[in-house]
Amino acid sequence: MNTSPSNNNAPQGTPPMKGPGKFNLNWMYALILLTLTGIYFMNKDKAANKELGWTQFEQKVEKGYFSQMIVYNNQDIVVATLKKDKVKEVYNTDTTAILGDATVTVKIPSANKFSDYYEKWKSAGLTDVEITYDSGSKIWDVLLSFAPFILLIAVWIFLMRRMSGGGLGGGLFSVGKAKAQLFDKNGQAKKTTFKDVAGLSEAKQEVEEIVEFLKNPGRYTDLGGKIPKGALLVGPPGTGKTLLAKAVAGEANVPFFSLSGSDFVEMFVGVGASRVRDLFRQAKEKAPCIIFIDEIDAVGRARGRNPNMGANDERENTLNQLLTEMDGFGSNSGIIILAATNRADILDKALLRAGRFDRQINVDLPDLNDRKEIFIVHLRNIKTDVSVDTDFLARQTPGFSGADIANVCNEAALIAARGRKEFVQKEDFMNAVDRIVGGLEKKSKITTLEERKTIAIHEAGHATLSWILEHANPLVKVTIVPRGKALGAAWYLPEERQITTTEQLLDEMCATLGGRAAEETFVGKISTGAANDLERVTKQSVAMVTYFGMGNKLSNLSYYDSTGQDWGFTKPYSNDTARLIDEEVKNFIDEQYERAKRILKEQEEGHHKLYHLLLEREVIYADDLEAIFGKRKWLSRSQEIFKQQEKSEQETQESEQPGTQENQSETSTKEVSSDL
Repeated sequence: MNTSPSNNNAPQGTPPMKGPGKFNLNWMYALILLTLTGIYFMNKDKAANKELGWTQFEQKVEKGYFSQMIVYNNQDIVVATLKKDKVKEVYNTDTTAILGDATVTVKIPSANKFSDYYEKWKSAGLTDVEITYDSGSKIWDVLLSFAPFILLIAVWIFLMRRMSGGGLGGGLFSVGKAKAQLFDKNGQAKKTTFKDVAGLSEAKQEVEEIVEFLKNPGRYTDLGGKIPKGALLVGPPGTGKTLLAKAVAGEANVPFFSLSGSDFVEMFVGVGASRVRDLFRQAKEKAPCIIFIDEIDAVGRARGRNPNMGANDERENTLNQLLTEMDGFGSNSGIIILAATNRADILDKALLRAGRFDRQINVDLPDLNDRKEIFIVHLRNIKTDVSVDTDFLARQTPGFSGADIANVCNEAALIAARGRKEFVQKEDFMNAVDRIVGGLEKKSKITTLEERKTIAIHEAGHATLSWILEHANPLVKVTIVPRGKALGAAWYLPEERQITTTEQLLDEMCATLGGRAAEETFVGKISTGAANDLERVTKQSVAMVTYFGMGNKLSNLSYYDSTGQDWGFTKPYSNDTARLIDEEVKNFIDEQYERAKRILKEQEEGHHKLYHLLLEREVIYADDLEAIFGKRKWLSRSQEIFKQQEKSEQETQESEQPGTQENQSETSTKEVSSDL
């Protein structure tokens, strides 16, 4: 039974009324064709041609009225072109209304007969007109006269089709349409699910709640809850923000619109706002649904006050329309907006307020346990042997994002295939990490013996101090094989601390200066090889003084602006304070440099052994340092974490053994009774 309001009063059998259809461009083409045809015939009338009898024609030939004659053999006619000064006498009208050459047409008995007359006129000196003979068809001439208009019409139709989106890639008439890619529950051949997203437990929990709301809204609405209107995924590049969005698309079983923030940007004015409106119009038709905007900072950047300082009217109009659609006067119930960015600090505050993006989900770099889970996911399709340990790989890749870990696994497989191996081994993963961090090995780079000695002394200085200092990053290996732009390198495991003390920063600074200190102490001269080390310690020292308030004279002061907008081009301190900052920075570096030289002199014997071993092998590991300097006195943070995990696992296993709880209760009872 049809309950449509438009058909309630219609008699049975009456076809349903149709709404206004889409405008057909064929009517426009027909109108253009008729206009051009009319213009042609109007101009044709203005291009004068008059038919004369033979007697009149002969008289005008004898008076020299014509400049040219064309004899058409197939039609037995002659078309003669009048001279300019004779046109008015023949037509008896104003010659300004005539376009082109004025002609007259006369019928002849035949071409041969006309030729006889022409020879007679010529011998009598009555004419010197040029005469030509044409055996072609008049129809062909008409077609040729229409050719420019036919070509114009064809070009016009081609352009109209391109502008209306009928050509490749759409055109002008579709420029205001949203470029979102739609995924529905049946549209993805291979769906990404939350099982494919390793780590990110907290971020997954928040996103899973949104998916659960779409699947079972009654569980939340019965208690008076409302679905979040938007969630912003914030984090460094490669941490899995887009992967989380793909998992949402695979799990939600609702229409999923995916596009980039740059898809709103166009050279035409007003197109961005039009695309926003079209996107939300499509989303309302598919509600409930999810809209995912990747790299939203391309359109959501904070609005500027001064156009000369980077303000952009078109981008700001697009942002204003997006703000209105997300939470304006209208209602967009059933539409959830996900967005991702790694530059949340530059987004407009109106975009981040509650009611638009209700949640900001931080997707940080994975920690130790998260990296282990990510390795497990990416090693599913890689043939590895028993030497590959995910715990070891997780410890060797601090600071790596999920994308970096995926690259490590792929690079290891390529290295193993290059070596004709049947399985990917632990060594291949270590080479892959070195390849990604340091670059490709350059064993062909030519160095002299003196240069190799200086490089070995420099790298041995780093290794010695990192082993001796308590808070320095633990050493993994040292090499003097050129890799990337570096002539040598010392690989460390950076401590993933939640907070860092002054002593830890100073130890790291001292270890970084160990290379330059070793050169000055044991070579007697310094080189340019410490340029990167000096850059790092200078930045670290500046941060200690200006950001962390660790200076002696400028303690508890921070000149860091987390928003990046308040101070602009001005310094937040005076010139006198800047001079104090320079002094504090230099004092920190000088103190740690002298400390590095002092420790190296105390460990001169061990440093020399390490230096000669490095010259001999080119690559040495932590085990070699342990053989020279003895076992390191302090555990690294990762070692402490693993030790605590092993202890907790052991306690869990003991508590699960039968009779353990009874024994513990008996023991506690005895202790209580003895106390009594």
